[in-house]
Amino acid sequence: MSISETAGPSTTSRTRAKARHILDNYYIGPARDVNVLEIWGYTERFSYSPGDRVALHVSTTAETWDLEVGRDGASYQPILQEIGLPGVYQHTPTDCSVNGCNWAPSYEFVIPHDWKEGGYLVTFRADRDGDAVEEHHLFLLRRAENRPVAPYVLVCSTGTWMAYNCWGGSNHYEGITGPKGNAFSPVLSALRPWTRGFCKLPEGAPRAVPEMAHVPGGMVRYPYMEWAYSYGYSKKYASAGWASYERHFARWAEAHGYEFDFATQHDLEADPDLLNRHACAVFVGHDEYWSANMRSAVDRFTDAGGRIARFAGNFTWQTRIEDEGRRQVCYKYTATEDPLYGTDRQHLVTGAWEVAPVNWPGARTFGVNGLKGVYAGLGRCVGQGSGGFTVYRPGHWAFDGAHLGYGDQLGAASRIFGYEVDGLDYRMEDGLPFATGADGADPDVRILAMGLATNLEPDHGTWGETIYIGDADAAYKASVLFGEITPETLDRSTRGNGVIVSWSRGKGEVFTAGTCEWVMGLSRRDWQVEQVTRNVLDRFGTKR
Repeated sequence: MSISETAGPSTTSRTRAKARHILDNYYIGPARDVNVLEIWGYTERFSYSPGDRVALHVSTTAETWDLEVGRDGASYQPILQEIGLPGVYQHTPTDCSVNGCNWAPSYEFVIPHDWKEGGYLVTFRADRDGDAVEEHHLFLLRRAENRPVAPYVLVCSTGTWMAYNCWGGSNHYEGITGPKGNAFSPVLSALRPWTRGFCKLPEGAPRAVPEMAHVPGGMVRYPYMEWAYSYGYSKKYASAGWASYERHFARWAEAHGYEFDFATQHDLEADPDLLNRHACAVFVGHDEYWSANMRSAVDRFTDAGGRIARFAGNFTWQTRIEDEGRRQVCYKYTATEDPLYGTDRQHLVTGAWEVAPVNWPGARTFGVNGLKGVYAGLGRCVGQGSGGFTVYRPGHWAFDGAHLGYGDQLGAASRIFGYEVDGLDYRMEDGLPFATGADGADPDVRILAMGLATNLEPDHGTWGETIYIGDADAAYKASVLFGEITPETLDRSTRGNGVIVSWSRGKGEVFTAGTCEWVMGLSRRDWQVEQVTRNVLDRFGTKR
């Protein structure tokens, strides 16, 4: 979410504004210098089907380059390799992040019908005078039409991938736009490379939620950003992309015998009936950005009897997808500047789901709300928390075989709670949380487990440190939910929570674990998290 990144320095850290500005201007993109060895590439679409032609748009300063395409499943399998392809250096517009690179195709191939569905890693390599460079791209391969439909479809969060992609200058957080050259862009192009770290990461790259809780009295640290600066990766790698989220789930699911098809949010935009072929739609990781069309497709699927398994967090912003999927629009906290504001289509204004003029709380789709979160385990935001969910209803079917009792912690050892979570307005009654419905949620939503979150990163005055979140998110929440920023509304806006919920919606069923980091429970082999995941998939894998 990180509204503070777009809203500027928080009121608790204005003296550190200069340092923060330098941090937020970290750039990944073309050097625009033929003397610098580099290679970058992208595809025209995020997903393909067997038989489709894939055009790779590549720019390099090397005379030749090498290509490798491999399926990134339970194990990586190289499938296509080319050596010594002619290199072409292509002009990159300064506004490429907004209007696209417009590079000519450099290499094309037709996807064979025997390639299996999944994520396909594209590796570009080039060398010159003893120096070498390697960059990556990724596309999703849909299931061939002549193959039986899989019970499950993993829908990758390409809306959030686009929002965080800083390649070339701008994303929905910061960049080259604006009067001071460091403002977020409400318009982004899909026709550019993914930033470094979205497609492939070294083993051990730090997560946004560190493996150990914050040490009281110590300087606040953000290990993933420090690592990114040190090794030349985007600081956004831990917030979005295949490598940090969907890949972990896909590898675990395949290794455990679950059969999945793969799609993207943009596929839902283009094909609203896509989900109807499957018993269960799965969403994992960080799915912050959705269009109304994407979300409506999920609602229709659930109402008709489909099952939703969402192991993801931070359902916050409505977007618009334009130009046949090539452009994404999101005005976010400046929603009043959206051209649709004040028109008869202002329900499509690209602001937060829970506030006017959108007024479509996320809980009506997934049982949880983004603004009832948000941060846990990031910096000092619940930095000393357990890293897990507190279990309140251990007798629910989702916890069968997980050996959990009332008050136990689920996922604390694997740190699954964070870095952004989704919550609910709730009341406690006889030691159990109940959804009040005051935030638009169905009061029948059952809260199974819960943890605490915050929109305020406390500043303890430690000399020399930079507070990353501060209080800007709380100020935004106060302004949009209560209409003004006062000490009272600011205080009410600092507190949030993250929940695991179960809900019958229409003829279908929804299970949501409202956290970005659930996949770490699978990757780190936390057997209780794995058991809950199996319980959900096994129940949801057959059509009603």
